[in-house]
This record gives sequence, C-alpha cells and structure tokens, in this order.
Amino acid sequence: MSQACGVIVAGQHFSPDLLQRLEREGVGLSRRQQARLLCQWLDWKGPSGRWQEMSARKALAALQRSGHLHLPPPLAPPPRRHVVPARTAVATPQPPWHCSLDQLGPVTLELVPPGGSTLGRTWRELFEQEHYLGAGPLCGAQLRYLIASPHGYLGGLAFSAAARRLAPRDQWLGWSDVARAENLHRVVNQSRFLIRAHLQVPNLASHSLTQVLQRLPADWQARYGYGPVLVETFVERARFAGVSYAAANWQAIGLTQGRGRQDTTHQAQRGQKIIWVKSLQPDFRAVLRAVPSRPRLARPAPAVLPPPPPPLPGDWAENEFGAVTLGDRRLRTRLLTLARDFYARPTASLAECCGGSWAKYRAAGRFFDHPCTGLNALLAAHYQATARRVAQESVVLAVQDTTSLNYSAHPATALLGPIGTEPDGAQGLLVHDTMAFTVEGKPLGLLDVQCWGRDPDAAGQKHQRRQRPFEQKESVKWRRSAQAVAALSPACPQTLLVSVGDREADIYELFDWAQAKPGAPKLLVRATQDRRVTGEQGHLWAQVQAQIVEVGLVVRVPRRGTQPARTARLEVRYGAVELRPPARQPHLGLVQAWAVLAQEVGTPPGVESIEWMLLTTVPVTNVEQALERLRWYVQRWNIEVYHRTLKSGCRVEDRQLGGADQLESCLAIDMVVAWRVLYLTKLGRETPAVPCTVYFEEHEWKALVAFTTQCAEPPPEPPSLWVAMLMVATLGGWLGRKSDGPPGAQVLWRGLQRLADLAAMYQVLAGRPSVPRAPPVSSNPDYG
Repeated sequence: MSQACGVIVAGQHFSPDLLQRLEREGVGLSRRQQARLLCQWLDWKGPSGRWQEMSARKALAALQRSGHLHLPPPLAPPPRRHVVPARTAVATPQPPWHCSLDQLGPVTLELVPPGGSTLGRTWRELFEQEHYLGAGPLCGAQLRYLIASPHGYLGGLAFSAAARRLAPRDQWLGWSDVARAENLHRVVNQSRFLIRAHLQVPNLASHSLTQVLQRLPADWQARYGYGPVLVETFVERARFAGVSYAAANWQAIGLTQGRGRQDTTHQAQRGQKIIWVKSLQPDFRAVLRAVPSRPRLARPAPAVLPPPPPPLPGDWAENEFGAVTLGDRRLRTRLLTLARDFYARPTASLAECCGGSWAKYRAAGRFFDHPCTGLNALLAAHYQATARRVAQESVVLAVQDTTSLNYSAHPATALLGPIGTEPDGAQGLLVHDTMAFTVEGKPLGLLDVQCWGRDPDAAGQKHQRRQRPFEQKESVKWRRSAQAVAALSPACPQTLLVSVGDREADIYELFDWAQAKPGAPKLLVRATQDRRVTGEQGHLWAQVQAQIVEVGLVVRVPRRGTQPARTARLEVRYGAVELRPPARQPHLGLVQAWAVLAQEVGTPPGVESIEWMLLTTVPVTNVEQALERLRWYVQRWNIEVYHRTLKSGCRVEDRQLGGADQLESCLAIDMVVAWRVLYLTKLGRETPAVPCTVYFEEHEWKALVAFTTQCAEPPPEPPSLWVAMLMVATLGGWLGRKSDGPPGAQVLWRGLQRLADLAAMYQVLAGRPSVPRAPPVSSNPDYG
C-alpha cells in the first residue's frame, strides 16, 4: 500500500530515507545479511522474539519487484529448490480391522522433529500413499504428529499457519483488521488428519483429536516460543461430514467460498468446506481481540472512536454507517444505498427495496455474499455511533435479550439450526443483541449482536450441561455481551453502564466475572434461582423477605389475555446479600450484591401474583435507590418492543438469501433500520417541542407537510417533532382518537414507508435528484 511518505510492505513502513539507506549499505552484503540488518533497524521480531529474517527477505524482493528499491544482484545463486517427489502409488488395500479402542491398546502421539528424520520420512510416505491431498507442502509454522499404537502407526496429523482471511471465522471472533494482523499467529490450522482406511475402530478419530489438542499448545510453545489459543480446520462437504470433529466438541461456524489459498482469479473451483474450530483456552476471544500498546506490525493504531459526525440534520445512513471500513469504497457506497432503500421500504422484500431494478437486486446479492460484509463488520460503525451517544449520558442501561428468527419457510438456506426444542422442528437463527437505553427508555443504538445457528446434532444434550465448561454453553452469550459493554468504558468514563437481563441471565459465572473484572459494567438481573447466601436465613428469598417493608406501591396492571386490567399493591424490600457459589462450583468466590424484592399482596383469586426479585451490583442503600432499580428494570421491555419492530416492521424472517452468512449481513442493516424507527417513537414523546429537523431532512418534512395540508407552499419554519410524528403516523393509518393513545412503532414504520415515496416525488417536482448519483458499477463481480 503506497503512501506519500513511503510504502508499507509486510506490515512494515519503509520511508524514503530507509529505502535509500538500504540501497547504500546493502552493497556487498548477501540477501540474508541484508535481511538481518533490516530486522535490526526496524526491531522486526516475531511472536517468539526471533528476527523475522524470512519476512524481511520477502519484503526486499517485493520492494525490488515494485521498483521502490534497486539492490545489487545476489552474491550467490539461489539454492536449488526442493522438488517434492511425485506421489507414489496408493498403498495396497489391507483387509478391514474391526476392534474397539480398548482392544487397540494405548494410543499415543509421536511428534515429528523438524528437518530430515526417520519419523519425517514415515509421516510423508504415509500421507503420500493414503491421504487424498498428499503430504503437502504445508504453510508457515508447522507441527506434524504420528498416531502410534502397539500395532504400528494408525495415522497422523499436521498443523500449520492459519488462513490469513476467513470471513466466517473473523466474524465469529469479532476480529478487527488490526487485531487479526496482530494475533493471527495464535490461530493454527489443522491442515492434515489421517486415520488409515482399513481401521474400523469406533471413536479412534475423536480420541486422537482430543489427545493431540491436549499437548499441541505446549509443543507449539517449545518450538516457536508462543502458544496457540484456537485451532481451525476445513472439512470438504463432498467427502466428509465432520462427525469426528463434532464428537470431539469442535464447533462448525460456516462455509468457505471454495477458493483455497492460491485462487487469485476468484474462480472458486475447489468446492465448499465446512469450517470447524476448537478453542484451547477459555479466554481465547479476549486474547485474539487484544491489540498491544505497541503493535508488532507497523500500522497506525485506530482511534477508539472516529470523529463525531456533522451536526443534525444530516443523512442518517452516513451517521450510522459512514465510518464503516470494508476495504473498498464501492462496498461502502453500496451499504449506504441499501440502508436508505431498506429504511424507505422497511416492510418490503429485497427486490421491492431495490425499486424493481434487476441490476440493484443483483448488486445487493453480491454485496451480502462478499467476504468483507459480515454482520459485525457492517455493524462496527453503528457501534461507534452508539458509543458517542452513550458518552453523553450519565447512566445507560445496556439491555440484552435473545430472539429467534424463523426461516423454516426457506429450506434451501444453508447452515441454519433448530430454534426450538426439537432438532427437526422450526429452523432458523438465534440472535442475542444488546441495546443501549437511557433511564427514560430512549434507545441509543446497538452495542453488541451475536448470531448463530444451533448444531442439530447437539440436540438432546441438555442433561450434559453440568459437565461442560461455561465457555462451551450457550449461556456464555450473557457474559460476551457484558464484555462488549465493558469495552466501552474507556470511551465513556463519565457514564455508569448497567447490563440488564431477564431471568435467563441469572448465571453465577456472570456475577463472578463482573465482580473480578476491572472495568466491567454493573449488573441488574431478575433472579430466578433461590441461591444460597451467607447469613442466618441461608437462601436469597428468605433473607430478603426477612427485611422490613420499606414502601408500598400501587401500580396499574394492563389487561393480559383474558385477565382484565387491575390495580395491584406491591410491597418493596431490599438489602445487601452475599451470594455463595453453587455447590458444584466451589472454585468460584463469594459475590457481593444487593437485592430488591417487589411482591404483590392481596392478589385476587385465579390471578397470577406479581413478584420481582432483582439482583444488582449497583448499591441499594435507601428506598429511593430501590425504587430507581425497579424503574431501570422496567425499561427491559423496550428490547422486546424492538424485536417486534424488527420482525413485524422490517420483516427480517421473509428475507430469502442463499445461506446464514448472507442472512446475517442483511440482518445487520435491518437491525439498524428497526432501531431508527423505535428511536423516532421515543424521541417524539420525550422531546416533542424540538424542531422536526433533528430527525427529518429538509425535503422529507416539506413533502410531509405539503401532502398533509394539501398546500404546495412550505411554511417558513418546520413543525415540531411531535407534530411531524403525528403526521407520519396518520400516513400509517393512525386515527388519533382519544382511545388510541400515542402512535407506536408499527404505524410509524408504515407511515415512513409512504413518506419515502412522497419525499422522492417532492424532490423530482422541485428539480433535485432524490439520491446522489452512484459511481459507475465495477466490472468486478465481487462488488456491487
């Protein structure tokens, strides 16, 4: 990548002065000596602390090829390239050998030493004869193993450098470009795995996988000076199902594009492979996402937050997606176009959102299929915009919840999973998202989105959940969300961040993490388990109920189903509690928390009584604070309103795309559009008197007023936001009767859809184009 002040090659910045010095002082030196000198000048070391001489030699060659550097010819001719012998004939088939794993005897692993050795020749001959890919070559740092038993060698494995870019993996990890470049060496690829074909031994493959991963980190550390934290592999769908990986608790996270390392022409002729991963330590995500204060690779460190957007009014798509980094400006332009189209027609299908244009529809399909347009990559800019809004508040509630998206009507979609209790039931995706709200309930935007499809083969394993580590359970989603909120703390030092969850979030590991982790958000969770506590009562409910009733509340309970609306009287108690860890997890420590209990008294017969037990790490020392925590928890229902807006308003379950990855990319835009509709609903109620220009652009409010008043001449001043919102609601079918109440999200997104057409027509009549003209469409099929 060229710069005005030099060039960047292999992650290192070569200034003009450095290039001149290389030409001047490289005379008379061998290429190896030149590379060593360059490493010393740049302090260029690898993860193991060794000089990166091979990378430096490649950089010198690249600089010379590009014309940035003119070095003298090498002092000695290049060494003869090692020629890999042609694959030998396939070994003579042997009769099947049926036995159990115990009957086979102890299965051990033998590490193949580097360089030429007897074990190395045995490994190579075995793979050349019996593995369909042969013995190699393998890329980068590598380890090879032979699987041995008293009956001889049963097979082998090899581990090498991970794929440099892999969209499903990078999205699953939540990797930024900088974090991937700095930590890719901590991911290794299991590039070869062989169990000899004549062996019919149940569980041998999964046993070998488990055994090798137990020793791989130490072996890699001993050879290269650092340990891996994640292993990946690719299983060719046409040949294998990956049963042994599933049995060894690996996780399938997506499909490759079918290209491979050498596919520079984007032909994708190798066939798709399933991507399987296995973590080697619990905090692997934190390790892989971490960016050191002094990066190994010379690139400018990204700012915590981009510069603030221009003041409103402005283009909302620019505000929420303008800072996106997708590696190509054409992708950014297409994203902004899709966001505006989706917002203009939130209930429409993808084809309708594209205005019936076949070219735009194909461009949208290519965009969602692009490896750089994953869900987290598209949402990164919105996360930053949300963080800017969060930093302006004193208290922010980070409400997290899970919803399911049902795509059973689209059976051709790949990599979906069961969303119910039955593996062959409804199919779709699960989404666990975190939305930032003010204490008044105004949505500030998304902070974290996790999306996945369950493994159908894992159904029915609920009884094994106590034996699995917390990081392998689905409930780890609550802690991951809290970790994403914790990452905001440096950018929002004056904001109290509170992570809010319903009864499903009552997880002891979450409280234990929040207490031990510096910078973790505060927690506010509705309790569902009568946990053990220190003190005389012994359990949570008994201890809080023993407290004196501090205040009584009278609340209005709305109609639910066949039960009529009623008035309920609640008694509120609170107090500090010290939670004991579950008996099966004695290694966890005690947790200091506060509990607030609101219980209904005098409940009518046949009516379910109201009872809330809230656990929080925010201090509760008086009645006002107890009531405040109850008001905070009430805002949790706003995320359910958001999910209804997402499903009913944006109709995300009607999207028809080829695979789960494409659905996730499309979902990223739909989720921001749904937030914006909900934001308008809350903003109009909280600040009704502000001018509508805080939300609507000039041509939008003028078109709205002209159509509503049937007057072509716009007023000199824009109406208030509340008046404009009522006009939009009227377009959506709101009648404005006394019994109707204020307009909700549903009528607003219907009205906004009509307003988009009115605003476009208004601009046409005014002689201005409705949208900026897009740049010419590239002939490259990867861009739209």
